[in-house]
Amino acid sequence: MKNYIKVIVLLALSTNAFAQEKLLSKTEAIALALEQNFGIKVAENTVEIADNNQDILNSGFLPSITGTANASYAEDNTTIEFPGQVDENGIPRPDVDINNAETKRYNAGINLNYTLFDGLGRTYNYKRLKEEYQLTELQARETIQNTILQLLSIYFEVARLSENEYAQKQALEVSKDRIKRAQYAFEYGQNTQLDVLNAEVDVTNDSIILLNTQQLLQNTKRDLNVVLNRDLSNAYEVDTLINFIPMLELQAMVDDVPMNNLVLLQTDRNLAINEYDIKVSKSGYLPVIGLTGSYGWNLNQNPASAFFPGTINNNKNLFVGAGLTWNLFDGGSTITRVRNAKIVYENQELLKKQVELEVARDIENALETYENRLAIYEIQEKAVITNQNNFERSREQYQLGRITSIEFRQAQINLLTAQTTKNLAKYDAKLAELQLLQLTGQLLNVDF
Repeated sequence: MKNYIKVIVLLALSTNAFAQEKLLSKTEAIALALEQNFGIKVAENTVEIADNNQDILNSGFLPSITGTANASYAEDNTTIEFPGQVDENGIPRPDVDINNAETKRYNAGINLNYTLFDGLGRTYNYKRLKEEYQLTELQARETIQNTILQLLSIYFEVARLSENEYAQKQALEVSKDRIKRAQYAFEYGQNTQLDVLNAEVDVTNDSIILLNTQQLLQNTKRDLNVVLNRDLSNAYEVDTLINFIPMLELQAMVDDVPMNNLVLLQTDRNLAINEYDIKVSKSGYLPVIGLTGSYGWNLNQNPASAFFPGTINNNKNLFVGAGLTWNLFDGGSTITRVRNAKIVYENQELLKKQVELEVARDIENALETYENRLAIYEIQEKAVITNQNNFERSREQYQLGRITSIEFRQAQINLLTAQTTKNLAKYDAKLAELQLLQLTGQLLNVDF
């Protein structure tokens, strides 16, 4: 009896702890994930890098300009001797001392190099970078779509456990009511102590099941907080209302799969990239024409010497030139690159056909799975109604003493099983719908 009381107290405390939690709607959860999820942030940064790569600054179409500047300074002290030399009077020629002779040199220049034509390699590479950017966008969209699918899967698991918790609370209340009735009946001699003990055992079992469900519910809520990048202790309730998309609307999405399926779209982008790789490789057959130009300034200041006066040389120069380079034969490297690029393109075409077949298979499987699970959910809904009616009638019969507590307990268990099975069928059907939406590429375009 003491253990029974402890379980009831613990259950009451846990129930009160979760009573005042804010509702987290599906729309709000998706918005939080798009804003705060780590994986989505990384994907967005990757797209930004690809956007930088496709910019004109990374295309090779702009010239390169370099500036140079130099300065030097030298100071010399020199003594010049004239051994054996005399003047007209026969006097030895004196030494010449040159002290603090300064030499200064300055120069600065600007050089420009620009490729006028490179066999269209830059053009095709620039287009290739744009295709890579679009591919990265699709990959980021796929990451976001997978994250939202993960988010909703956990969200609906929280919803399922919440509904199970509610059903099990109701079952516990029924079992508690049985204890009271059994105790009253025992006091008035209408049953035995065994009926009271059986009712207490059922209350204990129902309490333990409810506590385990609540623990699993809190664990799953923490999983959802991780996806949302929120504090793990953040408490909330979820929306258990489920709306299914009409079949006609789903069929229209299935018909548009070639235009929206992310795997197919990525395959198309890779095919376009491989096509540009061939053209870039072929550019090696054509010449390269370049333009060069420079402007320079030089200042040389030389000191006086024994024989020459000091000089200052100030020079400015401008140079413009053009050059052509044509690699007539590079040992076959260009030919090999072109051949290999064509083979890669052919492989990509084969891969596209394989992907198209696999996507068609996955769509058919997902659609059939969804229809099957939706039908199971509808059957389980009817089963709940049947078991609810059976339970109500069994309760009436039990209160009148026409059936035993064991028979009543079985009706109660049947109802609880039907409710939890219906909850599982409902969210299984919704998850099947989400997986179908993912394959159609419409998961981010529908309201939940």
